[in-house]
Amino acid sequence: MPTQDDVLGYFNTLSNWGRWGDEDELGTLNHITDDVRLAAARAVRHGRSVSCAWEVAVPEDMERSTTTCPCAADMPGAENMPVPGFHADRRWGFSSERLGITFHGNTLTHVDSPCHIFWDGTMYNGRSHSLVDAATGSAWAAVTAAANGIITRGVLLDIARARDVPWLEPGQGVFPDDLEEAERRQGVRVRSGDAVLLRTGYGRVRHEAGEASGFTQAGWHASCLPWLHERDVALIGADTPQDVQPSGYEDVLMPVHAVSLVAMGLWLLDNCDLEVCATTAAELGQWDFHLAVAPVRFAGTSGSPVNPIATF
Repeated sequence: MPTQDDVLGYFNTLSNWGRWGDEDELGTLNHITDDVRLAAARAVRHGRSVSCAWEVAVPEDMERSTTTCPCAADMPGAENMPVPGFHADRRWGFSSERLGITFHGNTLTHVDSPCHIFWDGTMYNGRSHSLVDAATGSAWAAVTAAANGIITRGVLLDIARARDVPWLEPGQGVFPDDLEEAERRQGVRVRSGDAVLLRTGYGRVRHEAGEASGFTQAGWHASCLPWLHERDVALIGADTPQDVQPSGYEDVLMPVHAVSLVAMGLWLLDNCDLEVCATTAAELGQWDFHLAVAPVRFAGTSGSPVNPIATF
């Protein structure tokens, strides 16, 4: 079990600063090479695809204003439209929305880019927090660095299944031994460029009993960070917001978030719904798959809501 000093040391020993050059904003996504994408395509053996995201509840999870117009020619201002056919066609109408959403947190499925977390006022590759501006967002390591998508092999490590429990209890951490036991049971091995999705079973709890309140949750323990670094993992996800809480370290509230994003440039996929993915994997006897994550190209943002698709 690493001490707090060990975990603080991870900011140096696991650092990827400069590994891909001083101008690099992709971090561990550099592990996803063309060969890795081709190998991910070969993981499709059944042609079945499943979503790994939660549905966004409206209006609970976002502000919404919907406009509905049964006949577009009757809407205010239609007489000023420069297209003659707009006035003549009286059969078509439309609906449209204005949405406001806060996606960071413990509810919505989203990706975190490296600029999401600072440590001592610094973010990935040694850039200052001052590059994030209230008006324009982040000028460094924003989600748009992944504009071409995160397309790689996904590996689901079902820790609840490996421990023979329906779910991990809040506050229970996942350790490297758990990862390797899940690999052994599932007959799969995490390799360079993979996305590792961690199932604690919280998704089942959330389906059956609703969202948990408070800030206590199962998740990755900080001791997994060297393991992820050694395996050259490109992206990690979980059915919780990643870090086990409490973290076990008085001075490091969220070591997985902090070390991953700031030191390693390891992108995070928070709050996945992995229940259908897990039942599909068990049914097919296949725990790896083609994973497609396409962040919305919001300029300067520290992440994006996403709908990760696993194709078996």
